[in-house]
Amino acid sequence: MMKNNKLAVILSRYAAVIALVLLLCGWISFRLVDNTVIHASNWNNKADSLLNEIVTVYPDRGDILACDGSVLATNVNVYTLRIDYRTDAFMEARFRQSVDSLADSLAAYFPIRDKKGWKEHLMRPLKVAEKSARTRNHTLLKEISYDQYKLVRRFPFFEIKNCNRTGLTKETHVKRLYPYGEMARRSIGRTNQPKGRLIGYSGLEYALDSLLSGTPGKARRIPLTRNIVPVADTPAINGATVVTTIDVEMQDIVEDELNAILTKTKAQWGTAILMEVSTGDIKAISNLERKKGDSSYCESMNHAIAPVEPGSVVKLVGMIIAMEDGFASNTNKTFVTERGGFRYQNAKAIKDTHFSQSGSLPVYSLLEYSSNIGMTKLVAPHFEHNPDSYRLRVGKLGLFDRFGTGIAGEQPAFYPRLANNRGGRIAMSRMIYGYTTQIAPLYTCALYNAIANDGAFVRPRLVKGLKTSDGRDSTIAVSYVRESICSPANAKKLRYMLRRVLTEKGGTAKGINSDLVEIAGKTGTALISKERPKYTHADTLAGRVKPFVPGYLEGHYRLAFVGFFPYDKPKYTCMVVIADPAPGIRSAQYTSGATVVAIAENLYSRGMLDNSSDFRVEVPESPQKYPELYATTSNSKVQRLENDFGFDDYGHFSTPVRHGSGIPDVVGLGVREALVLLEESGFVPKFSGAGYVAAQSPLPGTDAPYGSTVMLTLGDN
Repeated sequence: MMKNNKLAVILSRYAAVIALVLLLCGWISFRLVDNTVIHASNWNNKADSLLNEIVTVYPDRGDILACDGSVLATNVNVYTLRIDYRTDAFMEARFRQSVDSLADSLAAYFPIRDKKGWKEHLMRPLKVAEKSARTRNHTLLKEISYDQYKLVRRFPFFEIKNCNRTGLTKETHVKRLYPYGEMARRSIGRTNQPKGRLIGYSGLEYALDSLLSGTPGKARRIPLTRNIVPVADTPAINGATVVTTIDVEMQDIVEDELNAILTKTKAQWGTAILMEVSTGDIKAISNLERKKGDSSYCESMNHAIAPVEPGSVVKLVGMIIAMEDGFASNTNKTFVTERGGFRYQNAKAIKDTHFSQSGSLPVYSLLEYSSNIGMTKLVAPHFEHNPDSYRLRVGKLGLFDRFGTGIAGEQPAFYPRLANNRGGRIAMSRMIYGYTTQIAPLYTCALYNAIANDGAFVRPRLVKGLKTSDGRDSTIAVSYVRESICSPANAKKLRYMLRRVLTEKGGTAKGINSDLVEIAGKTGTALISKERPKYTHADTLAGRVKPFVPGYLEGHYRLAFVGFFPYDKPKYTCMVVIADPAPGIRSAQYTSGATVVAIAENLYSRGMLDNSSDFRVEVPESPQKYPELYATTSNSKVQRLENDFGFDDYGHFSTPVRHGSGIPDVVGLGVREALVLLEESGFVPKFSGAGYVAAQSPLPGTDAPYGSTVMLTLGDN
């Protein structure tokens, strides 16, 4: 009886299982018939819609190159590595055995964590007991290169070839790489990546986005054995490569010198532009601003293209007009200046800072002394009948035209319209010596470049050519804002006036005249105007009104210098602007001017001014030729030449080593002696090349702070 009962129970259970299996088979059969027969058309349409879906294929973004082909911006594939702790084949036991070695390798090659930190990071997901509850995408490393990925695959545990067993996965995406880091960042620009596509938002990246982005293509999906992949119907056209005018070596010089003067003066920001005279090519451009809560500087907003009140550098505009319109053709004509100032239109007295005594100045000395009174008396009377005619005359020079340099955000000069009354005449007089108007440093630099270029106002440019994805190269021709803004004869006279600024006793930059490079230029000092108060949304809702009285901030200056060199045959024009230096610093010549001189001398020392090196052996009177050796500061080595090797007559380098103030002169020394001498003097030497020291930067005698870096270029001749 007991056996019969047990058998009945077992049979009933078998019957229940068989019934469930039959029901499942019936449901599967029904779904099979439903999908393949009854609703087959619906599923076929859905499949067709997926396969026929047109997807956008984004092209590769074009590169940005320096003038010599060096890469300033390019695309690279980067990888994010993750670990799937829930994969069925994950070898947990082996992972636990290898975790110490794995953490040690990660700490050695990716020191974002130490060994202990890496081990904790790797083991954290395993604290969850249930495997089904563990994470599938535990981030290991972000944005690593392919070589780094291959390195990780050789680490303990990850060397297993089957990634299903290690759980290691990689995600690939494109990143915009800037090999030179912050160099010329605001001019080259940057990109962001919404929805996976690189889009420029500043600088060249933004201004030339349509060229760099290329043309998207179209693709449709096709099924393969294990996947559905897109196949292009219309191929994407990759973006063009943009060749800029930037010279990496010159850019490095300009940025170093600008950073040095900003650090020394503790200024708020500064900008520097180096432009080639004949072509308008911007060889270097830098914009540095002090970090908040820090004394260091980084690339900031592009101040080079932001209009500001220019100060006395704008006096060249009035002088060009005076020369071309004939009322300054006699450069010996004199103008009386008054100690107490000149009250034009009975307004507030116009005063001269650099020629305060009563006397007279000839036209050719007005720029030299930066005379506000002289320039006003020279120019203003000729436009009194209609003050706005002065603004219109300035416009004929081309300062109101957009240059189209390729830099996003470029703004032309702004001269407000002037009423034909006393107020308009007073405003016009202020325009002549640098106020009530706004000009971007780039525009001022370009104007001086025109004078260096015999009056031809060449258009500044940051882009010199394009290389399309199909292999075509195109060069952008040099163009002109104006074919001529003055005659070559007047340009020559103006260059002479600007040269006097550095050579004559009344020159506002006489203290920085260089013995190596002849420079002509102009200083400019302007008070910084007050900014209107900023309103928050809460201020607006509350109806708060913040009082504002227009005017200038007492003791806050913007110091500028713009010049070209070499004077006899100008090759480059350079402008430096320093804004809001430490209290008490208001000398444009020893800040901005000294920086332009340092840049020019750096170019000279590297042979970039069509000059040959001055660091050569003096030729003796006799025809005897000497073996070329490096210089030395050691008397014992000289005596050894005489005693042991029999040299009783030898040539020597013409640049002796100086041990006075500033950076010592180590040109001609062997690298070991140069390093010792610089380190003993409190500087940090770095060198490149082989042989003896052929050039150094900064130049010998430069007053640099303790711990400054001195770059040495080595050579054999």
